[in-house]
Amino acid sequence: MLIRITEYGGIDERKLMDVYAESNYENTDYFFPDMEDKEAAAKQVEAGFLEFLKNDFFEHAGAEYWVLEKEGLWVSALRTSLIEPGLYYMEALETRPECRKKGHAAELLREVTGHLKEEGSFRLCCRVSKRNIPSLKTHLKCGFRIVSEEGLDYLSGERDDRDYGLEYRHEAGERQEVEK
Repeated sequence: MLIRITEYGGIDERKLMDVYAESNYENTDYFFPDMEDKEAAAKQVEAGFLEFLKNDFFEHAGAEYWVLEKEGLWVSALRTSLIEPGLYYMEALETRPECRKKGHAAELLREVTGHLKEEGSFRLCCRVSKRNIPSLKTHLKCGFRIVSEEGLDYLSGERDDRDYGLEYRHEAGERQEVEK
């Protein structure tokens, strides 16, 4: 089931943080490099993530979290930001480690793009690390195209040559073929 969250109060903090637990743990070295207790550092990263969502992300019009739920478990999630009419920036696509390689990320991407199609023409842009081959393959399988050798964060304006810039484009009335 697709869950569309448009305000912080709609988030089940524990279920969402369970989706991002691995990434939060990996981010301890970036955010808290001097903390020896990685579990405590991961809790700090988690608290900062939730604080960002509450006080930053959801304060912007058109900010949405999308979650794929299976049997009560949040298995995959991503967030989108409306940059301007018809242009969305997508980030933070993640799937719980024990739920990977089952097609959940692709299902979530298809559900989100399907929902956006109902609203008319749009472009959905994102960036994917050039080293993250599974994510890149998933995006391409779902109809995204590489449009730049440099990823652009549409929110900060920062560019990174370690990422590809990807785009999913839909023109109302146009049918887009996607691999199954």
